[in-house]
Amino acid sequence: MIAPLRRAALVLAVAATALLTLATPAAAHGADAPDGTDYRATISGVDPDRPGLTARMVEAGARLELTNDTGAEVTVFGYSGEPYLRIGPGGVYENTHSPAAYLNRTLAGETRLPAEANPAAAPDWRRIDDGPTARWHDQRTLWREEAPPAAVAADPDREHRVRDWAVPLRAGDTAGAVRGTLDWVPPPDPYPWWVAATLGFLLIGAAGLAPGGTAAGVRALRGVGALLAVGGAATVALTVARALDTGAPGVGGTLAELVTGQVWTLLTGLGALAAGGYALARRPAADFVLALAGACLTLFAGATNLAALSRAIPPAAGPATLVRVLVVLGLATGAGAVAAGLLRLRTAARAARPTPHPTPTP
Repeated sequence: MIAPLRRAALVLAVAATALLTLATPAAAHGADAPDGTDYRATISGVDPDRPGLTARMVEAGARLELTNDTGAEVTVFGYSGEPYLRIGPGGVYENTHSPAAYLNRTLAGETRLPAEANPAAAPDWRRIDDGPTARWHDQRTLWREEAPPAAVAADPDREHRVRDWAVPLRAGDTAGAVRGTLDWVPPPDPYPWWVAATLGFLLIGAAGLAPGGTAAGVRALRGVGALLAVGGAATVALTVARALDTGAPGVGGTLAELVTGQVWTLLTGLGALAAGGYALARRPAADFVLALAGACLTLFAGATNLAALSRAIPPAAGPATLVRVLVVLGLATGAGAVAAGLLRLRTAARAARPTPHPTPTP
């Protein structure tokens, strides 16, 4: 059996490795899907108003989604008035000569345009999806400047209408547009959320001070296990909310997003639930399991979602306050389980040391 101190060292090594491996994917994904924003993009209507032609904002407003179930083709126009997308019964087609086809691939819109990107050229259609739904970063719905609008800079503590926007389209022979608004929403004060997470961490971590093998130690172990399970359940709920915000269609699309784009966070939440049950059952090496599951929960569920505590619009479906509660639960219970598990391992290591016997005096 691995010695308690070696288990503690293994927990720290796994946590450090997870943090390093997490950094690169997060940075790469951040250019496409924001961790949160203070700009709220809202759909106000679709013209022409036809059954089956619907639009919504997904990924915290980073993408515009247009679904066409009318049975007739709909054409979306780019920034120079050129045909950009064609959505119809045959799927989604992209005009490779439209500059929007390249600019809209990233949230920043900084893609270098190839030579064939010419809005005056005849459309060259390329099929990019089989379904009736297209999602893209449309610069008309976003605030791309680093500096906020003048009205926001003058009074950042209240909401401001930044602009009304329209994305032109044609449904059959009828010209129309997806219309919406862009508003500045004051960000929340992150201080109370950090206080709540810190207090939760300290209270849960303090349970590790109860000596193992005693009645108090058993109750503490079970308490930490139960709270870690709560954090795991909160993380699973947060993962589902993030999957729903990507615009994944139906139950099948949501499940596909969970096992692809959200797989690590989902596995972390499920692992914390299992570790909590393991500790409640007082299984062998429960302290090590708690610390390891808590470290993963802190990194994959807490650290990766910290922006939700300081951004008005988090990238998750549901009320923003509820999203922040789920993040704090994952962060506090994960970090608290790490502290409690390491303290209990340290206490076990001390108890396992042989007691030195005094050397007899000749």
